[in-house]
Amino acid sequence: MASPTGSDRLLIGAARHTAGLTAALLLCSVVGAACSLAVPALAGGTLDLLLRGGPGAGTWLAWTAALLAVEIVAETGTVLLTQLANTRATAWIRLRALAGLLGTAPHRAAPHSGGDVAARLCVNANDSGTAPAALATSVSSVLVPIGALVALALIHPWTAMVFAAGLPLLLLLLRAFATQSSDSVGRYQQAQGVMAARLAEALGGARTIAAADTARREEDRVLAPLPELTLHGTRMWLVHGRAVARSGVLLPLLTTAVVAVAGMRLAAGDVSVGELMAASRYAALAAGIGGVAAPLGTLVRARGAGRRTAELAGLEPMAHGAAVLPPDGPGDLELRRVRVVRGGVALIADVTLAVEGGSTVAVVGRSGAGKSTLAAVAGRLTDPDAGHVLLDGVDLADLAVGELRGATAYAFARPVFDGGATVTIGAALAAGTGPAQGPATVERVEEAATAVRADAFLRLLPRGYETPVDEAPLSGGEAQRLGLARAFVNHGRLMILDDATSSLDTATERQVERALAASPRPCTRLIVAHRVSTAARADRVVWLEAGRVRGTGPHRLLWEDPEYRAVFAAEASTPAAEADVVPAEAEAVTPGTKPSAPPTGAEART
Repeated sequence: MASPTGSDRLLIGAARHTAGLTAALLLCSVVGAACSLAVPALAGGTLDLLLRGGPGAGTWLAWTAALLAVEIVAETGTVLLTQLANTRATAWIRLRALAGLLGTAPHRAAPHSGGDVAARLCVNANDSGTAPAALATSVSSVLVPIGALVALALIHPWTAMVFAAGLPLLLLLLRAFATQSSDSVGRYQQAQGVMAARLAEALGGARTIAAADTARREEDRVLAPLPELTLHGTRMWLVHGRAVARSGVLLPLLTTAVVAVAGMRLAAGDVSVGELMAASRYAALAAGIGGVAAPLGTLVRARGAGRRTAELAGLEPMAHGAAVLPPDGPGDLELRRVRVVRGGVALIADVTLAVEGGSTVAVVGRSGAGKSTLAAVAGRLTDPDAGHVLLDGVDLADLAVGELRGATAYAFARPVFDGGATVTIGAALAAGTGPAQGPATVERVEEAATAVRADAFLRLLPRGYETPVDEAPLSGGEAQRLGLARAFVNHGRLMILDDATSSLDTATERQVERALAASPRPCTRLIVAHRVSTAARADRVVWLEAGRVRGTGPHRLLWEDPEYRAVFAAEASTPAAEADVVPAEAEAVTPGTKPSAPPTGAEART
């Protein structure tokens, strides 16, 4: 027997998570089905008693009314429990998909664009979440027709045989529906995801589109999959419509044939009037087997959608150990023969590097040299394909996730602040300590904001630090300062600034460097740098070229190499830049800082 697919495992997990609700739903469905099957027999018996004037007709009528009431209650419970089960299963599936997305390395999540992820987490997860309830209700959808067929056989065998004669055609119809619908649903959902991804890209680049006056072209690009979406959507509903139409012709014919046979047996004296009425009702219930198409269609859509959400939930997670760092470690960082390969290309090739704790190291190189990849590996936002990264002698892969993120801090060129997760700016900065440590105090937040010259403009906002994130208009430089402040909040031992000062003016950047130097606690700083001034003020420079360390040492010594100077050619051409390179500016930055918590998934992919 074939092993279950990722989609099947995800849906099975959702069914287990909603086992209580699904069991209650199944019970309501079965009770409702039992009442549906019992009512025709009781109603027919009541009718026969009334026609014969026999005793006990009132009791039978009371039981019939009671079962009808129970059936109504069961159907009401079925509707309510279906919605509850759908909601709970959908939430569970979304959490699994989101955990897979955020728990993997950024390069594994990168192929899934923001729009595609949104479609999978919203539309596809919602469709997947209907599977447990649809499976439960499909039981009653099958139970009622089978029970009705048995009841027909008990009334008179010929009535059941007439109905059974048409079942092979009905089963072939359902099989064709399931096969054709599955393919259409999968292709429809894929086209839907492509459109969502392109729309998200367009929204992210709205200003560029407006400036270039390419809105019409972008509209055409976003809507390009629409014909395919229409084709598969139309085909999906045509398949469903044909199934309904065919069953709508076949089932009434079978019902009519059953009633006709029962009528003939009534004329022959083999069937009573009450049994004739019951047979007509049972024929209608048996014809309800065509209703299996509805839950079957739901299951088909759920399985197709489950394949898409399972791709996120099944992303390979980054494993963490349980080790802890030695107390009061200086923050020694060591890379041993680290190699990172993406798409068959070595972004980092056999890099061996030792960074002394408390020092400031600038990583420089041309675009594509591997600077950001090295920064991601140094704080374990991604794992190397070979080699090891150690912090104070402990392999980062062996550290507990809380220990790792409490010891490292990141600041990025384009920091992201989620108004949904942290409503106010103050809360967003306080989140720099991470969930393991809890939010920082107001004093620490204000101290960090002051250190990066963000306090002044924050206090000019209508509500200061309590201004909602979504209502704070921030320039690129202001956003970078807030990203740095969030990094300063944490008291870790390694801070990594990945081009985090590119939008700052020289004076502000210098103040940030002084704040790093003035921190009372030792901290190692790894700075991805593009400015000559930043490299000049670092204790040491690591010069990358094509993923390899071309050179390392003080900036003033590397500056003697014309190829090193060419890395900064654009900036070094100005007198102001050259003035920054004097040996006096190359003094080491003293240890210390207040780093932050790990970046969000969006930042990690920036």
